Amino acid sequence: MTDQDELDAILAGHAGREGALLPILHDVQAAFGHVSEDAIRRIAHTLNLTRAEVHGVVSFYHDFREEPETRPVLKLCRAESCQARGVEAMVAALPDNPRVAVETVYCLGLCSVGPAAMIGHEVHGRLDAARLGALVESLA
Repeated sequence: MTDQDELDAILAGHAGREGALLPILHDVQAAFGHVSEDAIRRIAHTLNLTRAEVHGVVSFYHDFREEPETRPVLKLCRAESCQARGVEAMVAALPDNPRVAVETVYCLGLCSVGPAAMIGHEVHGRLDAARLGALVESLA
């Protein structure tokens, strides 16, 4: 199946659905690792939206990328609950590793076991500086 066929299948899977833009964008991001300019144009055409409307949504939400990330991504929760449990000190102690992208997110829904991080769809709770460092190194 080509990328165009896969995009067509995603669009067809949401045909007639009210409020389909975000679900389509999530499916495209999951399938391709980013939402390309071509995908933005085709989504806009399919949903009878302007390219600017779709691009505005893609650029607003941090989960969507217009270019693929070539490095593994660790999403680190820095919301209030994780802050109260020391995530900021962990961030300050985290060694810089250019082979890993560490992104800030605000709430992974793991407030009771924070600080928390997510790699792909796998979540990690009860982090401390050593465990966070080990996660980053495991990705490098």
